[in-house]
Amino acid sequence: MLEEIRPIVLAAGKGTRMRSELPKALHRLAGRPLLSHVLEALHGAGFGRPIVVVGHGAELVEEVVGDQGDCVYQKEQRGTGDAVRTALDAFPDLARVLIVNGDLPLLRPRTLQDLAADAGSQGALLTAQLPDPHGFGRIARDAEGRFAGIIEEADCDDAQRAILEVNVGVYLLQAQVLAAALRQTGTRNAQGELYLVDAVVDLGRRGKILALPCDVEEAGQVNDRRDLASAEAVLRRRQVARLMDAGVTVLDPATTYVDATVSVGADTILRPFTFLEGETTIGEGCDIGPHTRIVDTRIGDGCHVEFSVVEETTLGDGTSCGPFTHLRPGTETGKQVSIGNFVEVKAVRIGDQTKVRHHTYLGNAEIGRRVNIGAGTVIVNYDGKRKHFTRIGDEAFVGCNSNLVSPVEIGPQSYVAAGSTITHDVPQGSLGVARERQRNIEGWVARRREREE
Repeated sequence: MLEEIRPIVLAAGKGTRMRSELPKALHRLAGRPLLSHVLEALHGAGFGRPIVVVGHGAELVEEVVGDQGDCVYQKEQRGTGDAVRTALDAFPDLARVLIVNGDLPLLRPRTLQDLAADAGSQGALLTAQLPDPHGFGRIARDAEGRFAGIIEEADCDDAQRAILEVNVGVYLLQAQVLAAALRQTGTRNAQGELYLVDAVVDLGRRGKILALPCDVEEAGQVNDRRDLASAEAVLRRRQVARLMDAGVTVLDPATTYVDATVSVGADTILRPFTFLEGETTIGEGCDIGPHTRIVDTRIGDGCHVEFSVVEETTLGDGTSCGPFTHLRPGTETGKQVSIGNFVEVKAVRIGDQTKVRHHTYLGNAEIGRRVNIGAGTVIVNYDGKRKHFTRIGDEAFVGCNSNLVSPVEIGPQSYVAAGSTITHDVPQGSLGVARERQRNIEGWVARRREREE
């Protein structure tokens, strides 16, 4: 049973080639930390509760692991073998363990299930045939094709360097057999570290290891920023393919960026240069993009968003947004709301069928149903120290170029005359006018010309 196999995830390293103070396991990939992809694959495969070996930035890594696994702390990073030994010492009753390097975000659950099935009761490791094996340990096989060892690239001669089959960094082993091999391995190397691969090679010499191939794509380790970008491209391609299989139209997959945490309903169209990030959910029958970024947002069915930035927002069914709209955190709309070009909205609830079409800023407000907000309207919500609240009732009409100075309330079915600066409440059914009376000075233009001449 797979749940009886406990994974050990090696995530203690700093990742010096990333040139970052952030632990390598926490660099983000397709919207979530690199380590989260590994944990998701293990969970999807049905293995037991993972044991995550942490070291550099341990508290940050433990926060990401959360309740997804048990963390053990490697006090000093003295090699992968020492990391595994730390986990085995913390859990001495383990039977079989699946050891996975924490920098393998492209592993699929099915591949790990197949490894366990094909290995049976024996030990096994994953290999891959790489067109460019540079940087990987090469797999040595005997005349019968059985696993015979792993040669690190620094130790390869010319013939061994030409081997294309490499060690992926995933091992299924008997815990007690591995513990004994680690005790015998020692640290006789230039770094004085205990290497897991040395113990695996020792077991291989005794005929206790199978070397099983996997898809080349899954061997992609993330060691530096280039590897991170390569893995991002693979995960993005997979995610877009899943969406299309589920009934989403993606007009140009090469220019559509969708995080692994995003869900999109059937019959939705994603246009080029659409970025869907974080915990975003998009309903059915929507039209999204082009040139649109949506982050941590919930969008209902039948919505249209183009040339816009939408962050931490909820859009009701049938709502349209854009072009050139910025919806900031805390925005929430009802159904069939229209938010047009050059509109910025933050922390506002907008009722059904309300229209905010042009050149407007709305902040810290509640706006009712079937309200019309004219072009150039500004809610003046900040006094330099605090934000204040504005309320606009159902079926109100706010004329163009109006300033609503918070805190203020515009009553239901009331009107605000164009060009007004409203500083007091407008009662229900009233017209609020707050502007200078117009005065025409006849003959002014002719007199000015005379002065200029």
